[in-house]
Amino acid sequence: MRNEKLIHDWMVSYLKDRLSRDYNDVKANIEEAKNAYKGHYPDLILGSHGLVLAIMEVETEGSITPEKADEWKTLSGLGVKLILMIPKVSKPKVIDLLWKKGLADKVSVGSYELTVSMP
Repeated sequence: MRNEKLIHDWMVSYLKDRLSRDYNDVKANIEEAKNAYKGHYPDLILGSHGLVLAIMEVETEGSITPEKADEWKTLSGLGVKLILMIPKVSKPKVIDLLWKKGLADKVSVGSYELTVSMP
């Protein structure tokens, strides 16, 4: 579980830096929930020119559950695009959850993969 938190926080930090090229205002909730959007605290809030354009949630293999999908449903109803960043190996599970919750057409899904090559 400790490693999953480390991966989650690293991905949020990485995406914050990477997305700052595309959005003028990128706010992250890594250590503490201090950047709210309509009373919710997504991992990233993406905005430009004073408007929030999207919110992003970063998931790890262990955080993808039906209960988490209920949170996605709430976030997808806030009036902006919801983007999920998930481990590549979890994509079938997430797509299945999105269909079961009626979110398949309301949520964008991106994926990440960490690779370690040993000699």
